[in-house]
Amino acid sequence: MAPWRTAASRWLYVAGALTTAGLLGAALFLQHVMRQDPCPLCMVQRVIFIAMLAMFAAASLHNPKRAGEKVYAALIGLLALGGIGVASRHIWLQHLPKDEVPACGPGLDYMLESFPMSEVLQELLHGSGECAAKGWSFLALGIPEWSLIWYVLLGAWAVLIALRKP
Repeated sequence: MAPWRTAASRWLYVAGALTTAGLLGAALFLQHVMRQDPCPLCMVQRVIFIAMLAMFAAASLHNPKRAGEKVYAALIGLLALGGIGVASRHIWLQHLPKDEVPACGPGLDYMLESFPMSEVLQELLHGSGECAAKGWSFLALGIPEWSLIWYVLLGAWAVLIALRKP
């Protein structure tokens, strides 16, 4: 029988948590070693990955039964869908013609001090000119494309854990 079918759900959730932690570690490496400062949409995506990590870790500690697995799959899937939306917006901004790129907005620190939180969130999700800049890439895909791929894979992973036969 395949290891996928015989592995305890707890270990499959641990694999999801470790994968997500590795992605966050890579983001921190890009930021602090490669000097790739995150744009507002990158920060939103990072928060979504942190929430997914928390859900995978909680599921591995909780070790839920079938109904609980479906709840965790739904929560992680919803986070993944949110991440897919934000990453898609980021990819769209990066592929705009130069003359259609929105102007750069104020820095996050300034927005947090000066604007109400609802406006800060709206500005973060909208993106700005700095989000259109293409930085690091691997295999011709930039950070938002890789984020999109990982959101799909991690969301599918959580759903597959919940749908596999006991």
